[in-house]
Amino acid sequence: MMSATGIYNKLVPEPTPHSAPYWEGLNQRKLLLQKCQGCGKIRHYPQPMCAACHSMEVGWVEASGRGTIYSWTITHHAFHPGVRQDLPYILATVVLEDGVRMNAQLRGVPAKTLCIGLPVRVAFETVKEGLTLPYLIPEEPA
Repeated sequence: MMSATGIYNKLVPEPTPHSAPYWEGLNQRKLLLQKCQGCGKIRHYPQPMCAACHSMEVGWVEASGRGTIYSWTITHHAFHPGVRQDLPYILATVVLEDGVRMNAQLRGVPAKTLCIGLPVRVAFETVKEGLTLPYLIPEEPA
Protein backbone atom coordinates (compact mmCIF):
# COMPACT_ATOMS: atom_id res chain seq x y z
CA MET A 1 0.00 0.00 0.00
CA MET A 2 1.23 3.47 -0.81
CA SER A 3 1.79 5.81 2.10
CA ALA A 4 0.46 9.36 2.20
CA THR A 5 3.75 10.42 0.60
CA GLY A 6 3.17 8.08 -2.37
CA ILE A 7 5.97 5.72 -1.29
CA TYR A 8 5.36 1.97 -0.96
CA ASN A 9 6.26 1.35 2.67
CA LYS A 10 6.06 -2.44 2.97
CA LEU A 11 8.85 -4.96 2.79
CA VAL A 12 9.54 -6.01 -0.80
CA PRO A 13 11.04 -9.22 -2.19
CA GLU A 14 14.54 -9.36 -3.60
CA PRO A 15 14.42 -11.53 -6.74
CA THR A 16 17.28 -13.97 -7.17
CA PRO A 17 18.47 -15.50 -10.45
CA HIS A 18 16.30 -18.52 -9.58
CA SER A 19 13.16 -16.54 -8.74
CA ALA A 20 13.37 -13.70 -11.30
CA PRO A 21 11.07 -15.44 -13.86
CA TYR A 22 8.45 -15.87 -11.11
CA TRP A 23 8.46 -12.12 -10.33
CA GLU A 24 8.52 -11.20 -14.02
CA GLY A 25 5.50 -13.46 -14.55
CA LEU A 26 3.61 -11.71 -11.76
CA ASN A 27 4.33 -8.37 -13.43
CA GLN A 28 2.63 -9.84 -16.53
CA ARG A 29 -0.26 -11.03 -14.31
CA LYS A 30 0.72 -14.69 -14.73
CA LEU A 31 1.50 -17.20 -12.01
CA LEU A 32 4.57 -19.08 -13.22
CA LEU A 33 5.83 -22.20 -11.49
CA GLN A 34 9.10 -24.05 -11.91
CA LYS A 35 8.97 -27.43 -13.64
CA CYS A 36 11.89 -29.82 -13.34
CA GLN A 37 13.25 -30.69 -16.76
CA GLY A 38 14.59 -33.97 -15.33
CA CYS A 39 11.50 -35.54 -13.77
CA GLY A 40 8.69 -33.10 -14.60
CA LYS A 41 7.85 -32.25 -10.97
CA ILE A 42 6.27 -28.83 -10.43
CA ARG A 43 7.72 -26.88 -7.51
CA HIS A 44 7.06 -23.68 -5.64
CA TYR A 45 8.71 -21.49 -4.31
CA PRO A 46 11.47 -21.18 -6.90
CA GLN A 47 14.68 -22.96 -6.02
CA PRO A 48 17.82 -23.96 -7.88
CA MET A 49 17.49 -27.75 -7.55
CA CYS A 50 14.68 -30.28 -7.76
CA ALA A 51 14.09 -31.93 -4.39
CA ALA A 52 12.78 -35.07 -6.13
CA CYS A 53 15.59 -35.90 -8.59
CA HIS A 54 18.25 -33.25 -7.80
CA SER A 55 18.28 -31.92 -11.35
CA MET A 56 19.42 -28.34 -11.83
CA GLU A 57 17.54 -28.09 -15.15
CA VAL A 58 14.37 -26.03 -14.85
CA GLY A 59 11.59 -24.73 -17.05
CA TRP A 60 8.61 -22.53 -16.25
CA VAL A 61 4.90 -23.26 -16.75
CA GLU A 62 1.89 -21.02 -16.27
CA ALA A 63 -0.29 -22.23 -13.41
CA SER A 64 -4.08 -22.19 -13.47
CA GLY A 65 -4.08 -20.04 -10.34
CA ARG A 66 -6.97 -22.03 -8.89
CA GLY A 67 -6.81 -24.03 -5.69
CA THR A 68 -8.34 -24.73 -2.31
CA ILE A 69 -7.61 -23.50 1.20
CA TYR A 70 -5.30 -25.84 3.10
CA SER A 71 -4.75 -23.65 6.17
CA TRP A 72 -4.79 -20.03 7.27
CA THR A 73 -3.83 -17.60 9.98
CA ILE A 74 -5.38 -14.28 10.91
CA THR A 75 -2.81 -11.62 11.70
CA HIS A 76 -3.77 -9.10 14.35
CA HIS A 77 -0.30 -7.74 15.20
CA ALA A 78 1.82 -5.78 12.74
CA PHE A 79 5.23 -7.39 12.24
CA HIS A 80 6.26 -4.31 10.26
CA PRO A 81 4.88 -0.73 10.33
CA GLY A 82 3.93 -1.00 6.64
CA VAL A 83 1.23 -3.59 7.30
CA ARG A 84 -0.41 -1.87 10.27
CA GLN A 85 -3.21 -0.40 8.12
CA ASP A 86 -4.06 -3.88 6.77
CA LEU A 87 -4.84 -5.41 10.17
CA PRO A 88 -6.42 -7.80 10.64
CA TYR A 89 -5.58 -9.77 7.51
CA ILE A 90 -5.71 -13.42 6.51
CA LEU A 91 -2.67 -15.28 5.23
CA ALA A 92 -3.75 -18.51 3.56
CA THR A 93 -1.92 -21.60 2.40
CA VAL A 94 -3.59 -23.07 -0.66
CA VAL A 95 -3.09 -26.25 -2.61
CA LEU A 96 -3.00 -25.22 -6.25
CA GLU A 97 -4.50 -27.46 -8.95
CA ASP A 98 -0.92 -27.79 -10.16
CA GLY A 99 -0.05 -29.82 -7.05
CA VAL A 100 1.98 -27.33 -5.03
CA ARG A 101 1.18 -25.14 -2.07
CA MET A 102 1.42 -21.38 -2.03
CA ASN A 103 0.96 -18.68 0.61
CA ALA A 104 -0.73 -15.36 -0.04
CA GLN A 105 -3.08 -12.87 1.53
CA LEU A 106 -6.72 -13.89 1.25
CA ARG A 107 -9.20 -11.09 0.54
CA GLY A 108 -12.96 -10.98 0.23
CA VAL A 109 -13.71 -13.82 2.64
CA PRO A 110 -15.10 -13.08 6.11
CA ALA A 111 -13.06 -14.91 8.78
CA LYS A 112 -16.16 -16.66 10.13
CA THR A 113 -16.77 -18.33 6.74
CA LEU A 114 -13.25 -19.70 6.28
CA CYS A 115 -12.99 -23.45 5.88
CA ILE A 116 -10.51 -25.98 4.61
CA GLY A 117 -11.27 -26.80 0.98
CA LEU A 118 -12.74 -23.38 0.15
CA PRO A 119 -12.09 -22.78 -3.59
CA VAL A 120 -9.94 -19.73 -4.34
CA ARG A 121 -7.99 -18.25 -7.20
CA VAL A 122 -4.98 -16.02 -7.55
CA ALA A 123 -5.44 -12.34 -8.38
CA PHE A 124 -2.76 -9.73 -8.94
CA GLU A 125 -2.07 -6.27 -7.53
CA THR A 126 0.58 -3.94 -8.89
CA VAL A 127 1.77 -2.24 -5.72
CA LYS A 128 4.47 -0.10 -7.32
CA GLU A 129 6.29 0.17 -10.62
CA GLY A 130 7.88 -3.19 -11.38
CA LEU A 131 6.28 -5.05 -8.45
CA THR A 132 3.08 -7.04 -8.78
CA LEU A 133 2.08 -9.31 -5.92
CA PRO A 134 -0.34 -12.24 -5.87
CA TYR A 135 -3.28 -12.46 -3.48
CA LEU A 136 -6.18 -14.86 -3.18
CA ILE A 137 -9.90 -14.31 -3.68
CA PRO A 138 -12.85 -16.70 -3.54
CA GLU A 139 -13.41 -18.65 -6.75
CA GLU A 140 -16.65 -17.71 -8.46
CA PRO A 141 -19.04 -20.67 -8.80
CA ALA A 142 -19.23 -22.03 -12.35
